[in-house]
Amino acid sequence: MDDRLSRVFSALADPIRRDMVARLAVGDATVNELAEPYAVTVQAVSKHLKVLEDAGLVSRSKQAQRRPVHLEAEVFDLMTKWIERYRLEAEQRYQRLDAVLAEMAVGEPDQAKTRSEGEAS
Repeated sequence: MDDRLSRVFSALADPIRRDMVARLAVGDATVNELAEPYAVTVQAVSKHLKVLEDAGLVSRSKQAQRRPVHLEAEVFDLMTKWIERYRLEAEQRYQRLDAVLAEMAVGEPDQAKTRSEGEAS
């Protein structure tokens, strides 16, 4: 699982590939359609798509002469589960920190009061 996750995150490290994924989230597109907004060759776009395909983020199908690229959304479930696990751990750490800080804040007035009583003696 981690190896696949590494490939997914590595594939999404490139801004052009992230943009392609965002565009494919709206709907399938051909290589030429995906290449339109970029100042790169169709071959460069094909290489980007190969990386996305190897990571399992996209697939290509054959429909007559058209070969649309399709986003494989279930890969995002894998990423979401991984991210959620660490988000929950971080949230629990913050909750423990909040509890310690709240405990310290409650204890401060008593400590200040004890010090001032000791100084009065």
